[in-house]
Parts: sequence; structure tokens; C-alpha cells
Amino acid sequence: MDEIALFPLRSVLMPAGLLPLRIFEPRYVDLIGRCLRQDEIFGVVLIESGQESGGTVSTASVGTSARIIDFQPMAGGLLGVLCRGERRFSILERSQQPDGLNRARVEWLSEPPEVALEPDVQSLATVVREALETLTNSQRFMEPRYEDAGWVSHRLAELLPLPTPLLQRLLELDDANARLRLLALMVEADRAG
Repeated sequence: MDEIALFPLRSVLMPAGLLPLRIFEPRYVDLIGRCLRQDEIFGVVLIESGQESGGTVSTASVGTSARIIDFQPMAGGLLGVLCRGERRFSILERSQQPDGLNRARVEWLSEPPEVALEPDVQSLATVVREALETLTNSQRFMEPRYEDAGWVSHRLAELLPLPTPLLQRLLELDDANARLRLLALMVEADRAG
């Protein structure tokens, strides 16, 4: 078990996914500074109720750790940060610092070993590859693993216009090929519609 800072958002970060953030709240500026100086991670969790900025929030119990991979100052005193998702975690206990920063004791969820795409979902790797080739800005930060069902399923989930509660359920699903089969149904429905 570890204790990490939480960054509640109205979005879901998948392992190996990229997340751009614009930081302006003092508690998060401090967090980002500490993460950069000490090469620390923080946890991204989906807000289920409450606001992203200020106030009390209720979040999902499963999230993804994030590591900063790039940053730049922006106009208006904002800080632009690009993060990459790493490991999934489950929140065991929550606390809040006086400055409002949320923290949690977390248990790291075991990641299934890299597994090949099953024949009935192999075509989805091509769908993901073709879609990612159009995203030239993000490509330099990607570490493609088109033969890994987990990586392909997470990228496909990010690319499809899915509601955040469904993305959260997909994040919590351990079986990568089962995740791909669910996503395949959505891709087929999108093509048919």
C-alpha cells in the first residue's frame, strides 16, 4: 500500500494513455512542482459528483497513476502538463490536506501480463493503428504495442466517443480480450449507424 495525491477529473485515464492538463489551482501547482522535482506520481480518478475545481468530490474507487512526461508555461499563468497513465489502483482510504488536496492510501491492482489479441478481435489493432497515425502531436509520446490486447483495448476505449461511466467500467475490467470484444460491438454499431 502507498499513499498518493489524487487529481479528481471528469475523465478517465487509461494505463499508457496520455492526459493533457492545464494547471492553475495553487494546490495542483504545488503538486505538479513536487512531482517534477521528485519524479513522483499522482492518481487520476473519475469524479462521480462534485466539481473539478474546489469543494468536496465523490470519486470512483479505481483510478490510474499518472507521471508527468512534458510541461510548458501557458498564457495567463497556466501550466500545461502532459501525463502518461501507468498503473491502476484501488482506493482504500481517503484524506484531504488543509489546502484541499485529496490524498488516498491505495492498493495497486495487478496488471495481467501482456496477452495477444484473440483472432476475433485482431482487426481492432489495425483500427487503432490507423487512428493513432492521424494524431501527429501525440505520436512522439506513444509507445505502441499493437500486439498487446491490453494496450490496444485501452487506446480504442480512448478513441471511441464513450460516456465516462462506461470508460470507468472498462478501466476496472481485468480481461483485455473481453474489453476488446465489448469495444468491437461498439465499433460495429458505430459503422452500422
